[in-house]
Amino acid sequence: MSHTASRSEATSSRPLSGIRVLEFTHAIMGPSAGLILADLGAEVIHVEPPQGDHTRRLGGMGIGYFTFFNRNKNSLAVDIKHSEGREIIHKLLPTVDMIVENFGPGTMERLGYGYEAMRTLRPDLIYCSLKGFLSGPYEKRLAMDEVVQMMGGLAYMTGPPGQPLRAGASVIDISGGMFGVIGMISALYQRERTGEGAYIKSALFETTAFMMGQHMAYAALSDDPVPPMPARVSAWSVYRIFHTAEGTALFIGVISDPQWKRLCLALSREDWAEDPRLETNQDRLKESSWLLPELEAELKKLNFTEACELCERARVCYAPVTRPEDLFDDPQLNHPQRSLLETDLPNGEQTRLPRLPIELGTLDFNLYQQPPKIGHDSQLYLSELGYSQTDQEKLSAKGVIAFPSTKEE
Repeated sequence: MSHTASRSEATSSRPLSGIRVLEFTHAIMGPSAGLILADLGAEVIHVEPPQGDHTRRLGGMGIGYFTFFNRNKNSLAVDIKHSEGREIIHKLLPTVDMIVENFGPGTMERLGYGYEAMRTLRPDLIYCSLKGFLSGPYEKRLAMDEVVQMMGGLAYMTGPPGQPLRAGASVIDISGGMFGVIGMISALYQRERTGEGAYIKSALFETTAFMMGQHMAYAALSDDPVPPMPARVSAWSVYRIFHTAEGTALFIGVISDPQWKRLCLALSREDWAEDPRLETNQDRLKESSWLLPELEAELKKLNFTEACELCERARVCYAPVTRPEDLFDDPQLNHPQRSLLETDLPNGEQTRLPRLPIELGTLDFNLYQQPPKIGHDSQLYLSELGYSQTDQEKLSAKGVIAFPSTKEE
């Protein structure tokens, strides 16, 4: 079975099957957008230099970036700064529906790959730029996820008072990529009606501001400064971490009066269920100074398993406080219909990583292609464009393109 045929068979029922995307991206924001498009069935061509996307070589907390954000994609390894590399991209462009890029402000324009230049080769092109900032005074500034978390109020809201702290995942990079995908799919729908392409921008800072909307509304309605989340007064009377007999942390949230009644009965505390001081959520908030310590004492009589079973019986929200590595064995993530995806690691081993977190009818958003090696699909695309084997060998010798056999990670 050919590479093209196998992709076509694997994606034929997916919503974006038949859509071709050129992806000029690195790190997280751009690749996350491409990941979503690829999982939805688009043919995403990850354009990287002959020596490979630098994200492949990141250390520290970046070692998993390429593996997670680049499944179900093809790799075209080409020097886009070289005249012959530019010619390859220009020849490919008429076959492309979308471009997504997340390089610094002005980079794509300087290299000759900006929207205005590209639309001359594909007038109905949908082009998405993922940047630090949308149009305005900041638009030429560089930004990263952590930068905008600091300047957008998210770090302030996450850490304790006086200790701003970035969120524990690249939530803005990924969310910004998601907003880019929303724009691209909207533009695709619009193109079906009008025949016109579109230029789309999504940005880190404005994504952060959008997430701060609920807190901005709080500020408008309250005379007090907005408190960071660790110092907030919760809207719910029971909404915090408790500890079981062995000291294990368990988060419990009681978000309705019926839930409170059920929890009381499960704990055999009928006196609490009938106590007029605890009848409503607002009543319980007023009594929290004694109620929460007593609830903690009740839960400390139980081991962790017993406490979880109690919460199940009471049908209240609860959660163990886990680490990322605990997710590999999570029963929900290993359910047959939602199992983690067996993914190749750069060292030749395998791991299991999360699927696209949506359900759409009976579609199975499985992994149909592993994260690509450098230039895994260079030969495929150059052959499609009419480059002979001899032409390709010459380009490879010049360092304009790379194949897996000529460049190792």
